[in-house]
Amino acid sequence: MDIAKEVDARGLNCPLPILKAKKALSELHSGELLKVLCTDVGSVRDFQAFAKQTGNALVDQQAVGDEFVHVLRRR
Repeated sequence: MDIAKEVDARGLNCPLPILKAKKALSELHSGELLKVLCTDVGSVRDFQAFAKQTGNALVDQQAVGDEFVHVLRRR
């Protein structure tokens, strides 16, 4: 995957990871990928809901140890 931008939201709780992702997505061009690193367990469902509400595609979600990696494609 060709990640255009990465956001480190580790240690932050809802809604901060979503807000940081929203800001970063606004700086990307359509089709570019954003990777968000989180430690908040709730971020899994938060990013699923965020993708549905905004029309940005949730390309990948993974749990890596105690971290969660979300990849979004800008609409």
